[in-house]
Amino acid sequence: MSTETETIWVTQEAYDRLVAELNRLKNEVLPDITQKIANAREEGDLRENGGYHAAREEQGKTDAQIRQLEDRLRRAEVGEAPADDGKVEAGMKVTIRFQGDTETETFLLGSRELLSLDSSVDLDIYSPTSPLGSAIVDKFAGDTVSYEAPNGKTITVEILEAKPY
Repeated sequence: MSTETETIWVTQEAYDRLVAELNRLKNEVLPDITQKIANAREEGDLRENGGYHAAREEQGKTDAQIRQLEDRLRRAEVGEAPADDGKVEAGMKVTIRFQGDTETETFLLGSRELLSLDSSVDLDIYSPTSPLGSAIVDKFAGDTVSYEAPNGKTITVEILEAKPY
């Protein structure tokens, strides 16, 4: 059980993906592992049965994934995808430039759960409650904001773009 109580804001599509993955784990993966364990038990001495131990380890990992998905779904709040109006909010892909830097940085403002089932996405993720996240939430593309970093330093960023993810 997670000690996290923070709400996870997700679109209906992301919620449906989490439910589908949970159902797949419970209805396909777990029964397959249970069968592997039963087959390995029939082979006799379990102390030296590598197949049995591998299946039990796989079962433990799958059980952990199920618990994690159930926790995410309990905390999930389904909402609409944010409007494409340049306003920074959870679920937005945001591009910023730090003051004095020529490079830009693009990240997802939201929660890791939004990307948990899509490993092909290569974006950093910042929480809306992080120092940077809370400074830019409800601001617009073109705005410049400052925030205090955990080390106490004041950092200024320009919001270049905010698009729905």
